[in-house]
Amino acid sequence: MDTDPLTTQAPEHEPVKQFSVFAENKIGRLKQFIDLLGCHDIHVIALSTMETTDSAIVRVVVDDPDGARAVFQEHGFPYNESDLLAVEIDSEADLKRILAVLLAAEVNLHYIYPFISRPMSKAALVMNVEAPDLAAQALRGAGLRVLSQADIAR
Repeated sequence: MDTDPLTTQAPEHEPVKQFSVFAENKIGRLKQFIDLLGCHDIHVIALSTMETTDSAIVRVVVDDPDGARAVFQEHGFPYNESDLLAVEIDSEADLKRILAVLLAAEVNLHYIYPFISRPMSKAALVMNVEAPDLAAQALRGAGLRVLSQADIAR
């Protein structure tokens, strides 16, 4: 049985995983980190970095969270893991719609960043929100597609 990936609704129990990885803030460290994931056939789907004086926090969404956990542990990268809300978008108008829906639902948005790539070339945003279940319900009710980790796996 074939399913249309554009109309299949993502299971609510399988949110997109984000890793906040702590790394030295030095030249070439991000490249080493990305290369390490690539050597293990783990694809970076979304990426955001923040720097401090002596360290950096790399927020990353990958297609294989189990593999990423193993790589981080094996190579001594300290990390935290969290569930995020991911939403598919077609245009800037969808960004405005997402923000309006979250405002109407009174859901606080902590941070947001875009996906680098996705299967089928659809754009998407990943968000950390205060009430993810409420936000997901409101976004789906507005006709937006909320993605699961399975939706971004290769």
